Order: sequence, then structure tokens, then C-alpha cells
Amino acid sequence: MVLIETAESIKKMEIRGAGRIARAAVKALADFARNLDVSDLETFRREMQGAAATLISTRPTAVSLPNAVRYVMRVLDSSESVVEAREAIFERAAEFVDHSEHALGWIAEIGARHISDGDVLLTHCNSEAALGCILEAHRQGKEIEVYATEVRPRGQGLITIKTLNDAGIRTNYIIDSAVRYFINDIDLVIVGADAIAVNGAVVNKIGTAQIAHAADEARKNVIVAAETYKFAPRTILGEKIEIEERDPAEVLPDEEAARLPFVRIRNPAFDVTPAEYIDLIITERGAIPPELAYTVIKDYLGWRIEEFR
Repeated sequence: MVLIETAESIKKMEIRGAGRIARAAVKALADFARNLDVSDLETFRREMQGAAATLISTRPTAVSLPNAVRYVMRVLDSSESVVEAREAIFERAAEFVDHSEHALGWIAEIGARHISDGDVLLTHCNSEAALGCILEAHRQGKEIEVYATEVRPRGQGLITIKTLNDAGIRTNYIIDSAVRYFINDIDLVIVGADAIAVNGAVVNKIGTAQIAHAADEARKNVIVAAETYKFAPRTILGEKIEIEERDPAEVLPDEEAARLPFVRIRNPAFDVTPAEYIDLIITERGAIPPELAYTVIKDYLGWRIEEFR
């Protein structure tokens, strides 16, 4: 079944990146609806809700996932038959995928305006949105150079440097702990996000907060590139975004860990960068200071006060 395969691929990080995860999830929901052979509307809703819960549970930090699933699933409330509900699911899933794919292009155009000819950039992890800004600046003929981190323990930086190399962009590949060493050579830090809180704090790949802190000390600007569906509505209530802690075997193989009985291996996948270390958040709707994160949740994600329960 496509839904189970997709859920497993997301959980195992075979599908990576908040945008890719969100698009894969809504496509899986549409496929599940297509193959769900029931005639009773309540049964259809119940089965779809179970499918949605399965997908959401795979990556607790990537808020793009529940936002995308919610965008598709909310049509069930107004559907009056299984046929209507199924068609509505198809339509909403297609709308989300189309918007998500176009959002990256709009972010790239806006982000490239904030990259100057001759800039040396630093990026961390493998963000479609952040890379899109860099690639667009290069396409516009701007002479740029990039520092890209290794991104332990999964090595997502290797994907980033291959993309930059294929585009013909001069790139430096550095270990994560070397950021402070090189920060004075950097003009601008540009990263993506897995979630953005109402106060403008950004949840991104582990190590982002340290990079932003180093950049703040060195008086370098930090830009976050993220689609609007990565903003976390329930942080309005003071809820914390759950930080996923992954399998210790990603850091140290089980057989080696077994020889170290007094050692606990910790593997958080994300950290939280305070809003005061971020200069600008670039979305497909425009560029905003982190203090205006609430307006995205209210105006573009369409959450109503009665939904916050």
C-alpha cells in the first residue's frame, strides 16, 4: 500500500526535507482515498482520519506534515457523500502539491534579491528553499561562493554540495564544528526551516542555532527560507514544537555502543534558533521579520480562534 510505504520512507528519512515530506504525504492520502472501497461516508471519514494519523506520526517535528494533511483533510467536514469527499481529497491534494512546487520558485526569486554579487554564503543541511535562493542568484549571473556543512550524522550536506557543484557554483565543504572558524569569511547565512513558531523562533536541522549564534557574534545576517505551511499554528497556545530524537545507531553502530555500557548516545535531529538571531524569513508570500510570524498563521494558514482548543 502506497500510504504505508510512504509513511515508512518518511520515518526512515528516505524522503527528506519538509517540503518533500508534505508533498509525499498528500499524494499518499489521495492514493489511499482512491483505493478506499467503502460506501458509507462516516466509515470513509474514519478510515481517512486513521491514514492521516499514520502519516503525521512519522516525523513529529516537521510541522509541514500536519499542516499539509490538515489542508487536505478539512474538506471532509463539508462533504455530503463518499463520491464528493473522494473528489474533494483529490482536488485539495493536487492544489497543495501545485502550490508547494510553485512556492519554491517564488521563494527563490525573493531570496535571490537579498544575495549580492560577490557574496560568500553559508548554508546548513539540504533545504530546497534555501538552495533555490542560491541557485537563482547564480542563474542571474551573480558571482557567489558557498560554504556548506557536512550535517552530521546523516550527511545531508553531501546532497547539497552535489547540487551546487552541478550548477557550477564554487563551494567549500566543511565539518559542522568548523563554522565558527570560517564565519568571518561569510557575508550571509541562508538556511531552511522545518517549523517556525509564532514568536519567530525557527526549528531546523541540529546545528542551526549554533550557526546563527556564531553569525550574530560576527555581525553576519541570517536569512531563513521557508514555505508558509511550515509555520506552526498551535504555538500560539504556548505549545512547544516536539524535537525528534532519532536512533542512536545513526551516531554510533549498535555493536560499538554495546561495548560502552556507561555511555548514553543522544541524537536530536533539530534545534531551536531564537528569533533574535534571525534577520529575515523569506516565504512565497514575501519577506518578513521573525516578529511577524503570527500574521502568516492568521492570514495565510487561515486558522480560526475556535480551532485552538
